[in-house]
Amino acid sequence: MTHPHSTFPFAGTTVNRMGYGAMQLAGPGVFGPPKDHKAALAVLREAVAAGVNHIDTSDFYGPHVTNRLIREALHPYRDGLVIVTKVGAVRGDDGSWLAAQEPADLERGVHDNLKNLGLDVLDVVNIRIMGDVHAPKEGSIAKQVEALARLQQQGLVRHVGLSNVTAAQVAEAQRITDIACVQNHYNLVHRHDDALVDELAAKGMAYVPFFPLGGFTPIQSSGLSEIAASLGATPMQVALAWLLHRSPNILLIPGTSSVAHLHENMKAAEFVLPSLVLAKLDAIAGSAVA
Repeated sequence: MTHPHSTFPFAGTTVNRMGYGAMQLAGPGVFGPPKDHKAALAVLREAVAAGVNHIDTSDFYGPHVTNRLIREALHPYRDGLVIVTKVGAVRGDDGSWLAAQEPADLERGVHDNLKNLGLDVLDVVNIRIMGDVHAPKEGSIAKQVEALARLQQQGLVRHVGLSNVTAAQVAEAQRITDIACVQNHYNLVHRHDDALVDELAAKGMAYVPFFPLGGFTPIQSSGLSEIAASLGATPMQVALAWLLHRSPNILLIPGTSSVAHLHENMKAAEFVLPSLVLAKLDAIAGSAVA
């Protein structure tokens, strides 16, 4: 089979489909500073040096921690680097995740991201709809999308994206403004968004999955481990490679706080999975024994 395309048109440029998610650079529970500040800076610099030009972050990671690390490591940003951030939550003093979905909250979130990243305009801002935390929930999101569209008209945001949303919410948002990407929970076994992935692919819109190894049962995990071992790969590499094969509009943002693990993840973009292996992986997805 042919190797999947390695780039995709996104946010007015072309990005490598293997990106980097900055979430794990913050402390435990995505709260507080990293345990090793210098190592965090090194991972960011190495990611960009290795060809990553799509970085995912948010001002509620830390809070403020990952954006300030990105600024320290990479500012002034090189041309063609797309930094995607998200708004819609804040952190409590105890590290809890609190919804912040009112227009004023979203505006404050955009200004915090601008300040901490050292930017005058944000490339892409995803609205993180709280839903059922890691699963979307139906309901109008017009108020949130309209608030972001206003900030877009003011020149503070170039592109609007959505996170943790349903297909109906994507359609509602598209009636208000162009949507650049959808970021939802999706992986080899968590396939609720299969139809949405294909729908967005037909429209040339990016789909950015999170939790590439989230929600696997022990049986599924052991099946993936066996296939990975037969390929001389790690389970994470195979899970990422499967996503790249799944659809050309899928952009990956695996996170890590280690340079060695970063290179391991990026190597997943070089794997060409034979059709027999893809069939075995699809069989794992069908073996959901809760």
